[in-house]
Amino acid sequence: MAFNSIKMKQILVTLLVLVSFTSFAQNDAKKLLDEVSTKVKSYNNISIDFKYVLVNMEEDINQETRGNVVLQGDKYLLNIMGVTRIFDGKILYSISPEDEEVTISSENSQDENTITPSKMLSFYEDGYNYKMDIVQNVNGRKIQYVKLTPIDSNTEINHVLLGIDINTKHIYNLIEVGANKTKTTLTVNSFKTNEPLSKTLFTFDKTKYKDYYINKID
Repeated sequence: MAFNSIKMKQILVTLLVLVSFTSFAQNDAKKLLDEVSTKVKSYNNISIDFKYVLVNMEEDINQETRGNVVLQGDKYLLNIMGVTRIFDGKILYSISPEDEEVTISSENSQDENTITPSKMLSFYEDGYNYKMDIVQNVNGRKIQYVKLTPIDSNTEINHVLLGIDINTKHIYNLIEVGANKTKTTLTVNSFKTNEPLSKTLFTFDKTKYKDYYINKID
């Protein structure tokens, strides 16, 4: 994620959708997504280690990195490409040790169409049409893909493919294809729930960054 520039849009690779589906398949897709949403909302918190890949053939870009995120309600702590992002539910703190800079902003100041970490497991609940896609066997796991297309045709997202483990109802990966042909993939390597968390995990401690440049964005 050249994380500031791709903003967790963050999340997703590239599978070609070739099948037309009936209204029955549409109903199946909704049922599966509802099951995933219910499962996710049942957890107090979620900790994920993931692999992130961004590919744009026209621009000759192929980036791959790993990261981790802890989610609790709307709050999150994300580490990727040397940058830490803390969202306390109201304010987003982006900490870059390399630049010795902290950027402070409201998460709402970002593109509202961006799939942020706090939305990544439930973003599909609003603003998308969806239908069942292919099923893949991944190391013995049955992964059902659902294709989501934004209702708003002016968004930067062409479509999203959401891979769901049929047995656990957990998200295996997210594949986003942008209108500019950029493909981003987030694949979940580790999915843990209801871990004991520090009470200050989502709190920005300014005393740790006294020598950093503070960049406040309204």
